[in-house]
Amino acid sequence: MSLVQLSPRVEELKRVLEAFVESECIPAEEEYRKALGSGAQRWKRVPPVIEKLKVRARELGLWNLFLPKEYKEGAGLSNYEYAILCEIMGRSPVIAPEACNCSAPDTGNMEVFAKYGTAEQKHKWLTPLLNGEIRSAFAMTEPAVASSDATNICTRIVRSGAGYRVTGRKWWISGAGHPKCAVFITMGKTDTAAKKHLQQSIVVVPADAPGVTVVRPLTVFGYDDAPHGHCEVVFDDVWVPAENLILGEGRGFEVIQGRLGPGRIHHCMRSLGMAERALELMVSRVQSRSTFGRAIVEHGVVLDYIAKSRMDLESARMLVLRAADMIDKVGAKNALKEIAMAKVVVPNVALAILDRAIQMFGAGGVGQDTPLAEFWAGLRTLRIADGPDEVHTRQIAQLEIRQQNARLAKKSKL
Repeated sequence: MSLVQLSPRVEELKRVLEAFVESECIPAEEEYRKALGSGAQRWKRVPPVIEKLKVRARELGLWNLFLPKEYKEGAGLSNYEYAILCEIMGRSPVIAPEACNCSAPDTGNMEVFAKYGTAEQKHKWLTPLLNGEIRSAFAMTEPAVASSDATNICTRIVRSGAGYRVTGRKWWISGAGHPKCAVFITMGKTDTAAKKHLQQSIVVVPADAPGVTVVRPLTVFGYDDAPHGHCEVVFDDVWVPAENLILGEGRGFEVIQGRLGPGRIHHCMRSLGMAERALELMVSRVQSRSTFGRAIVEHGVVLDYIAKSRMDLESARMLVLRAADMIDKVGAKNALKEIAMAKVVVPNVALAILDRAIQMFGAGGVGQDTPLAEFWAGLRTLRIADGPDEVHTRQIAQLEIRQQNARLAKKSKL
């Protein structure tokens, strides 16, 4: 659904993408899981079906749709237009985003290179990422500190000759387990004596650099999310050349804010797709089963579940589209409140819909025969990832107070 008339090109992309996801990606999900195998081999191979679907997506013109139109490397879409398409990919979150080269954390990392990277950095890292030849990871969160306050990050990036030495321990680094992960965009401190938000810098660390160790994959409610995973990673005195610094010393916050704004909205877009699929499964389920002498759908509480899910879903979608539209019109920096509201509301709404759907499936809803349990596990992490609900809620309140006070001050001068 869109509040504005989409261009003929976007309407066609939407039609083609819907057919691709429903007819090719969702049917491939079981083959993908079987091809991963078990044990250590899950981290050493990429299921062949993904590579086939990547070729197919390129043939259909569904490649790299995420980069906004201000970047020459992108598909020429606005954030609003991409929101419509990204939701469709979210219906098959394991397959469709990667097949279209639109999966996190690569999308955010590619935008960092496109927006802030030097010509050399773009040639070395952005081009192969855009071509789907390599994968990447974003290394910020640390086990030793509360990383929801990024000023706590304590990894050190110390000048050493013609480069920098990176030392620190990170965890929940998504994508670090992938056999094609070639680069880490890494946050650390270059100057602990500087002002609070000018201590941090971002450097590019090749995955094969001496001193980089992927210690272990971490599980999300038991799911390992292989082969990309979420890993604990150690940077032990890793040396990188000075040209691997992004934008400059002390500009880490500037870089991550430019990265995380659109990235948070991308997560929300995909979440809506998962919630839509869950609602469809719920509606189908309650019409096919009976309890206590009548179809499950005839029980009043079930009708309430369906209606509430649809109302919540439509409301959440409006927040996402509003945020995407604001990013297009005034930039992510001036759309902080809209982004934060979507980031808080959408995962909670999607989780509630998943919970209702699981309830309607009974025991089958918590097992592996439907995508519901895996969807729920992934969505629950979004209340923490890219900033927990509490941080965003605090920001929303602060911005609201500031805006209200500004309006009152303006009124008083009339």
